[in-house]
Amino acid sequence: MEMIRLEHVSKSFDGQKVLDDVSFTVKEGEFLTVIGRSGCGKTTMLRMINGLQKPDEGVVFVEGRDVAHADLIALRRRIGYVIQNKGLFPHMTVEKNISYVPVISGKKNRENNHRQAMRLLKLVGLEESMAGRYPSELSGGQQQRVGIARALASEAKILLMDEPFGALDEITKRTLQNELLVLQEKLHMTVVFITHDIREAMKLGDRVLVMEKGRIAQLDTPEQIRNNPADEFVRELTSEI
Repeated sequence: MEMIRLEHVSKSFDGQKVLDDVSFTVKEGEFLTVIGRSGCGKTTMLRMINGLQKPDEGVVFVEGRDVAHADLIALRRRIGYVIQNKGLFPHMTVEKNISYVPVISGKKNRENNHRQAMRLLKLVGLEESMAGRYPSELSGGQQQRVGIARALASEAKILLMDEPFGALDEITKRTLQNELLVLQEKLHMTVVFITHDIREAMKLGDRVLVMEKGRIAQLDTPEQIRNNPADEFVRELTSEI
């Protein structure tokens, strides 16, 4: 089943084109990593999938629905969104951060929300005892785990991740990468994961989308990108591996 599709999508800001005729699909349960230089349109593309920005041209579909005509509140409740700075509310405990989306969605049974928060903490590798802590009392890696747990609290099948591990040390990053792969397979989630790290992109992705100057330079499996780079830019990128 097709979960995400972009058809000839273009977007400009202040006369500068950041996405130029981009088309691709993401299947259910697929892990797609996206890599490219800063300013190549990666984050803009992710924000379009979540309905935070609209294309100037083209169409974005999520689960077969045109995002431009979708109920955006309902759409975003079906999509988990994880960003680099975690986006946690500093005045809320870990448990309340995780339960935030269910609560605003009308699920206000405290006992049910508590059980779900405890289950998700365990799922992302955190102790239940951390539920009462505040984000400032956690390490960077722990905060990122809470961010993932909160994204999963919506029970979404699509997870959008914008350089979520970019600020973490290498050991924590590798641990979270491995945990994310296990989690994605267990929950059969569809993941679109932006990174600036080619090693991370090749490790995590079923397919890797390489972007350059707002266009798709190559979209293929890690093996094909490594062995058959489409152009000099992709060749230089993969030479770092």
